[in-house]
Amino acid sequence: MPELPEVETTVRGLAPVLVGERLTLVEPRRADLRRPIPVDLRQRMTGATVTTLGRRAKYGLIDTDRGDTLIFHLGMSGRWRVDPETIGTHDHLLIETAGGRRLALNDPRRFGSLDLVETAALADYPPFVALGPEPLGPDFSAAHLAAAFAGRIAAVKLLLLDQRIVAGLGNIYVCEALNMARIAPTKPAGKVSRPKLATLVAAVREVLLAAIEAGGSTLRDFARPDGELGYFSKQFRVYGREGEACPCGGTVHRRVDGGRSTFYCPTCQR
Repeated sequence: MPELPEVETTVRGLAPVLVGERLTLVEPRRADLRRPIPVDLRQRMTGATVTTLGRRAKYGLIDTDRGDTLIFHLGMSGRWRVDPETIGTHDHLLIETAGGRRLALNDPRRFGSLDLVETAALADYPPFVALGPEPLGPDFSAAHLAAAFAGRIAAVKLLLLDQRIVAGLGNIYVCEALNMARIAPTKPAGKVSRPKLATLVAAVREVLLAAIEAGGSTLRDFARPDGELGYFSKQFRVYGREGEACPCGGTVHRRVDGGRSTFYCPTCQR
């Protein structure tokens, strides 16, 4: 599933194509993805001008001058294609601009979603209501984690994946950040010291920023809007590297927690 860096990379790739452009065609090619596509999406978006693009957690945001925001989620394998030569079966939303550009939202498995809400009411959009702070924002701090983890015996990895504690973190980057911070993924969250929490916050930011710079991680079907594949997977410290060497010299192990694979090094992660 595309995680925060992949969505951020997508938003940055779409911005030069869309910002300031009037939308001359907005055409849903089916009635639903994971859930129904708004029936008035075509009417409300056609003729609008895109003002800004942004991201909240793993959702992309396209704001218009009509006071509406198109919210997209890429699901398991969704991606935007810019100026595709042909339109395929799995291109479920087409957008054309007055500048002559064309975009297609491609989602073979249809686990993504499209919603259209008033920009002023974004905070009330149901998936956003309970979200924690952005991991790249100022509200994500050691103090925030200390308060969220206080008295908790649940594993630190599982709590980092809780979107109510921090928004947008996924399995890949949590594994990587915990390894960089030298914290065992199974350690009770409430027992992680304040200095270690500060190290963890820094590691989360470093891993995410490196992944964004690399264009995301190519897992399964993800590609950037320009069609290029992200290459952060070549920089993985532990993820997907069971039996290989950790940067510390130890051996990467794998276990399953909450239905997800956890990659870690028992030598350096305590």
